[in-house]
Amino acid sequence: MALVTSSLVSALRVGFQREFQEALSAAPSQWDKLSTRVPSSSASNTYGWIGQFPKLREWSGDRSFNNIKEHGYSVVNNLYEATVDIPRTAVEDDDIGVYAPLFREMGYAAGTHPDEIVFGLLKGGMSGVCYDGKPFFSQEHPVYPNVDGSGEAETASNWLRPAAVDGTVTDGTAWFVLDVSRPLRPFIFQERTAPELQVITNPDNDYVFMKDKIPYGIRYRCNGGYGFWQQAVCSTLELTAENFAAALEAMQQFKADGGRPLGLGFGGESGTLLVVPPSLQAAARKIVCAELGPDGGSNIWYRTATLLVSHWLI
Repeated sequence: MALVTSSLVSALRVGFQREFQEALSAAPSQWDKLSTRVPSSSASNTYGWIGQFPKLREWSGDRSFNNIKEHGYSVVNNLYEATVDIPRTAVEDDDIGVYAPLFREMGYAAGTHPDEIVFGLLKGGMSGVCYDGKPFFSQEHPVYPNVDGSGEAETASNWLRPAAVDGTVTDGTAWFVLDVSRPLRPFIFQERTAPELQVITNPDNDYVFMKDKIPYGIRYRCNGGYGFWQQAVCSTLELTAENFAAALEAMQQFKADGGRPLGLGFGGESGTLLVVPPSLQAAARKIVCAELGPDGGSNIWYRTATLLVSHWLI
C-alpha cells in the first residue's frame, strides 16, 4: 500500500499527462481544413476588418486612403472543462494503470474539440450571424456599390434552397462548397490557451478529504467564429452534379463591395472543398471523385473539389 502524498500525486500526474498529451497530439482533426487558427491574448478578439478584401491600385501621386466600413464582429473566448475523479484508494493500492485509457480519452476529447466548434458553426450557419448582421448562410447578404460600403446595397445569396410550394420551403440535407484558397478561411478558430491537464496534488485538500477522490480536469479557452460568407455556399437541394455546378458557379460570381470579382471557387482540388455528412458521401464521390460519369464518359467535375465527409454534420 502506497502512502498518498503530494509528491506521489505529482508523480502520477506526469504519467497521466503523457497519456493525455499523446492522445491529444494524435487525435484526428479536420477543423484546420476549413478554418484559420487565430491566437488570442485577451478575453475576446474583435475582427473589425472582416468584410474587407484588399485591392491594389496604380500608385499615382499620394496614397489613397479609403474609409472602409468597419464591422464590430467579436468572438469571445469560452472556457471549457472536463473533470474526472480517481479514487484515493486506487492510488493507495497502486491500482492506477486501469485509468490510463481514461486519460487517453480525455486527450482525444481535447484534440477533437476544435472540430466540434468549427463544424458546429458550419452546421448552424443558417442561423449563426456573421459580420454583416445576417446569418452566415443567407439569401440577403448586402453587397455595396462602393468599396467603402456606401451606396444602395444589392443582395447576394450563399444559400441555395428548393423552391417554395404553397409558401413553404422544404429543405433537404445540407451540403457545402467552401473556398479554402485564401490565407483567411471561411471559419475562424480562436485559441486563448492550449488544453491543459490540471490536478489537485494536496491530499489534505477539502475536496479530497470530503470525497476521498483526487480530481483531474481539462481546462481549455477557445471559441470559433465566421469569416467571409463569400467563401462558403450551402445547398439544401439534392446533391447532384447539376446542383453542385450551381453552387460552385454561385461562389464564382461573388463580388466585393465596389464590384470587384473575388475569384473564389476556382481553386480546384487544392482550394475548394465539398463538405458533406456521411449520408451524402456516395452522391458526393460520384461527382468529384469518379473519373467517369454514369454514362461511361469523362466526368467533367472530377477533382474540381476535395471531398470532406464529417460525422460532426450528422
